[in-house]
Amino acid sequence: MVAQTESQQQYFYGTGKRKSAIAKVRLYPDDGTAIIVNGKPMEEYFNWLPWQSTIKEPFVVSNTVGRFRVMTQVIGGGVNAQAEAIRHGIARALIISDPSLKAGLRRAGFITRDARVKESKKYGLKRARRAPQYTKR
Repeated sequence: MVAQTESQQQYFYGTGKRKSAIAKVRLYPDDGTAIIVNGKPMEEYFNWLPWQSTIKEPFVVSNTVGRFRVMTQVIGGGVNAQAEAIRHGIARALIISDPSLKAGLRRAGFITRDARVKESKKYGLKRARRAPQYTKR
């Protein structure tokens, strides 16, 4: 979806999801490489380098490093799930900006929504599948 802001600046929108984390991603065509997450720079919000590299992966795969400024709002989930939700949203927004990038991003696995979530606890069990310990005597 291509939209306009108040200042009529064009951006490309993508929604990314992972577990219970939801990321709303806006890509602004710009020379800046700034990635803003919930009003903070990415380096401040995700202070561990593997999380930062997870977020940047779609740009590396599609050869679009430094062509977009990223603004994201992310809610829910843990830090790792939030990073992967942002990666999913960036990949979807990149496809909207240039549909020819879809094949490479799909090959890398960034387009497919990872549907794995925590299994719910069952009654009579301690966790989803862990049974109470059996004692013979």
